[in-house]
Amino acid sequence: MNKIRFTASSSSTTTTKSFNSIINRLSSHGSYHGVLLTYISMLNSNTPPDSYTFPSLLKACTSLNLFSVGLCIHQHIILHGFSSDSYTASSLINFYAKFGHTRNACKVFDKTPNRDVVAWTAIIGCYCRGGDVDNAFSMYNEMRWNGVEPSPVTFLSLLSGALEVVQVQALHGSAVLYGFVSDVALGNSLLNAYTKCGSIVDARDLFELMDQRDQISWNSLISGYAQLGNVEEILELLYRMRTENFGPDQQTFVSLVTAVAAESKLDLGRVVHGQILRGGVDSDAHVETALMIMYLKYGNCDAAYRIFEGVYEKDVVLWTAMISGLVQNNYAEKALIVFYQMLKSRVDPSTATITSALAACAHLGAFHLGASIHAYILRQGLAMDVPAENSLVTMYAKCGHLGQSCAVFERMDKKDLVSWNAIIAGCAQNDHLSKALFFFTKMRLTLQKPDSLTVVTLLQASASTGAPHQGKWIHNFVIRSCLRPCILVDTALVGMYCKCGDLDAAVKCFRLMLQWDLISWSTIIAGYGSHGKGKIALCMYFELLHSGIEPNKVVFLSILSACSHNGLVDQGLSIFHSMFRDFGIQPELEHRACVVDLLCRAGRVEEAYNFYKGNFPEPAVDVLSMILDACRANDNLELGEIIAQDVIMLRPVSAGNYVQIAHCYASMSQWNGVGEAWNQMRSLGLRKLPGWSFIDLHGRVTTFFSGQNSHPKFEEIVATLKALSWGNSEVCINFKMNEIHDMLFFETQVLD
Repeated sequence: MNKIRFTASSSSTTTTKSFNSIINRLSSHGSYHGVLLTYISMLNSNTPPDSYTFPSLLKACTSLNLFSVGLCIHQHIILHGFSSDSYTASSLINFYAKFGHTRNACKVFDKTPNRDVVAWTAIIGCYCRGGDVDNAFSMYNEMRWNGVEPSPVTFLSLLSGALEVVQVQALHGSAVLYGFVSDVALGNSLLNAYTKCGSIVDARDLFELMDQRDQISWNSLISGYAQLGNVEEILELLYRMRTENFGPDQQTFVSLVTAVAAESKLDLGRVVHGQILRGGVDSDAHVETALMIMYLKYGNCDAAYRIFEGVYEKDVVLWTAMISGLVQNNYAEKALIVFYQMLKSRVDPSTATITSALAACAHLGAFHLGASIHAYILRQGLAMDVPAENSLVTMYAKCGHLGQSCAVFERMDKKDLVSWNAIIAGCAQNDHLSKALFFFTKMRLTLQKPDSLTVVTLLQASASTGAPHQGKWIHNFVIRSCLRPCILVDTALVGMYCKCGDLDAAVKCFRLMLQWDLISWSTIIAGYGSHGKGKIALCMYFELLHSGIEPNKVVFLSILSACSHNGLVDQGLSIFHSMFRDFGIQPELEHRACVVDLLCRAGRVEEAYNFYKGNFPEPAVDVLSMILDACRANDNLELGEIIAQDVIMLRPVSAGNYVQIAHCYASMSQWNGVGEAWNQMRSLGLRKLPGWSFIDLHGRVTTFFSGQNSHPKFEEIVATLKALSWGNSEVCINFKMNEIHDMLFFETQVLD
């Protein structure tokens, strides 16, 4: 290239034609700096440019992102009198279009006197690139009205912006009308447009009618079926490809792997992986990324990580896919390790990478790591998009730092629905219902329409804080906004009313649902159980079975808990044994703990302990504590002492355990044991956490601890309690005096 520039600048006999030849050759090889330097040499040698010089120069400016240099080239075009040339004008239109300056492109087009198909195609492509498809089609119609016939390139430009099937069909008809149906590139573009619009039937019809097909034709149709997850059609097309002497390439396998991943069939995925290895395309970056994502979707993180480790040159897409997949499979700690390795390997993270890393921090509650990533973003001056900022809001909220979460949210220039849901959920998770409702109101003032997730979050917050008034207000909003019927919202309403003590309203909401899923059934069964209506909970469970839906682990937990709280021992044991026998569900720790609680509440302590020994391969201190309480309630001193020793051995530094043991001894009048428990607790320096309660006043939750005197309104609270206590005492005295007066009056009447 240096030799070419030297020749061009030193030879006085070099002509415009030879300079153009050098510029075009450099442009075709992608040597765009050389193009511009050769042009400078051309000017220095006083060789005048012509209309063939400037298109390659403008293309170089576009490729090198040199808008200001392109403006200078435009000035040279005007100075040399080539602005009216159609070919040069088309290049100018493309230059401005690629930089997003549609208005300047239109000015160039309007000033072009002799507009041929190249100029028209350029302005149509400009509108399509800017997303203004309506104007692009208007220009196409105006071009035809002016008697200029489109070329295949014109259709390619229009198809790049077509978003609706009707538009693609219209262009398809026009292409047939103008005799371009045999153009393979145009046929492939039509295929691609049909598949992007989701019209696979039209795409297949076109494919079958094509006289000539190339590799792109096959890949376009296979990609369309991959978007629908139709593996059978893809396999059929692969067989046909081979019969027509076309072999699958990297793009074919990427589409196949994507479709197989959507099917969630691990065995089929492994077969496809084997085909890729035999085909020798496993080293392609796109194929490797697709395979890794497939295994991550299957939950096989080890296989995905082996593929990841085997890639020699990892790009940002591969790193991001690995980190995101690990987070989605609950390997947040491993995801952060991979993120650290990425930074060490000097690969700059994208906003998608940052979003996944922050999600991992949120999952772990790792505030300091999340704050470090935030600091890294600020130090590097990385531009944050809305999803990354949303992830930052969620991270701070889940780590318990709601102040920072709100600060990030308020600084966001653009907020989408996910942003509002993130801050509302953050407030709700941190027990700030009033703040969540404040942001909800603010959201509506910005004309951002809440969705089902927004109201589900608020309903769950109302349920967790026991705020029925706020829950009913949200219910009214749901009705006014027509957000139901929606199974998520309806189930959240049932749960809210159950937890706020209004079982009748919960049942009414449940019966109004158009369909029920397992979560809905589990919620209403748990609601009946917690309200002391165990028999109705059993009826609901059997109603679920009769509906043809098989219960899952959550449903079994709800019905076992309902049986436990309502003394339905035999029914609860029967349901527990049916879990594995009838439904193949292996009982987990929570289910077995429910059975222990069921037996303990029924006074069958020995049976509960035997069940514990036979069904808990690993010690469970919380379950033992449950049996210890039952020993105290049933005066079973011998078993209580055995369990007390086990509890202390398993959790020697828990104040709650010593308090429980002391109470157990006290209930049996074993005062020596009481003193020993308290002495051991003091010797270890343990203190029992004080009892606490909370009230919800005007949407603000206030927590009170036993013995607390640091509340800002402590004196007012004490004074009010004393007044209430004195008032209650007066009522009691007056009531008793009235009783005595009535009794004396009755005795006097009898004596008389």
